[in-house]
Amino acid sequence: MRHYTIVVALKTVTLLLGGAVTYFALKAWRRTGSPALRSLAIGFGFVTLGSLLAGVADQLLNVDQTFAILTESALTAVGFAVIVYSLYVD
Repeated sequence: MRHYTIVVALKTVTLLLGGAVTYFALKAWRRTGSPALRSLAIGFGFVTLGSLLAGVADQLLNVDQTFAILTESALTAVGFAVIVYSLYVD
């Protein structure tokens, strides 16, 4: 039971910090209109969404844990690909 509590706590921290980074990147994009900041916000949004959906799938839905990990890994990979793209946008 202790491991469960630690995982939930770490997922919560991940969601809060990921949400904050996404929010500030969106706020900066709205202020500047920079396509790079928009892509950065989208990328961090995917990473955060992956964490959220994996947590929901694992804790609330009765699905295989492998599916939850696959969901998180796929959305994290997409998110980081968008973040890398944001570094090359002018």
